[in-house]
Amino acid sequence: MRVLLVEDHLQLAESVAQALKGLGLTVDVLHDGVAADLALASEDYAVAVLDVGLPRLDGFEVLARLRGRGKTLPVLMLTARSDVKDRVHGLNLGADDYLAKPFELTELEARVKALLRRSVLGGERQQHCGPLVYDLDTRRFALQGEPLTLTQREQSVLEALIARPGRVMSKEQLAAQVFGLDEEASPDAIEIYIHRLRKKLDGQSVAIVTFRGLGYLLEHRDA
Repeated sequence: MRVLLVEDHLQLAESVAQALKGLGLTVDVLHDGVAADLALASEDYAVAVLDVGLPRLDGFEVLARLRGRGKTLPVLMLTARSDVKDRVHGLNLGADDYLAKPFELTELEARVKALLRRSVLGGERQQHCGPLVYDLDTRRFALQGEPLTLTQREQSVLEALIARPGRVMSKEQLAAQVFGLDEEASPDAIEIYIHRLRKKLDGQSVAIVTFRGLGYLLEHRDA
C-alpha cells in the first residue's frame, strides 16, 4: 500500500517515512503544498499524512482542494498549533484524524494503521479470499493457516488485489500501488510479480485470474 507524507521539516519527514516503511508501506515524501496538491490529483494513495504548516500552499488548502475533487482518501493532519479552532477547521474541511507535534512515532503508526483499516478493509482487521487471509495489523498473509512468504513488491500487488474483491485491476493500477514517485513505474514488471504470486498460490482454491486487455482479479474457486 502506498502512503503520501507531506512534511517540510526534513529530519521529521525522514523519521516518519522510515517508521511507515517499517510497516511495509510504500512512502512518497514531499515537502511543500503545491507538490502535494499535484501528487494527490494524479496519484493513487491509501492514506495521506499532511502537515498543516507547509510552504507555498498550507495543509488546509491542500485538504480543501482534495475534498473539492470529491476524493475520500483518509487524511491524517500533523500540526504544531495548539489552538482548538485550527483542529476544528481541519476536521470541518474533511480531515479524518489529527496528531499534535511533538508526537511518538508509535502513535502515528497506530493512527495510520487505523485509517488503513477503515479505507482498505472497511474497518475490518482481516480480509479473506478463500484460504488466503490478510491481516492489516500485522500486514501479513496466511494461506491455509500458514504464513505466506512474499517480497515487498509481491506483497503490494497481493494487498491491492485482496482489498478490491470482485474488481479487475489493470497493470497500470497495480503499478501505481507498487512504485513510489522516485521510482520508474513499470506496468510490465507487474507481470513478473503476478507470475511469482501464482506459483505461490498454485494448487489452492484461490487464484489470480487474467482478463485479457483489462487486468487481474483475485478469485476464490469453490472445490
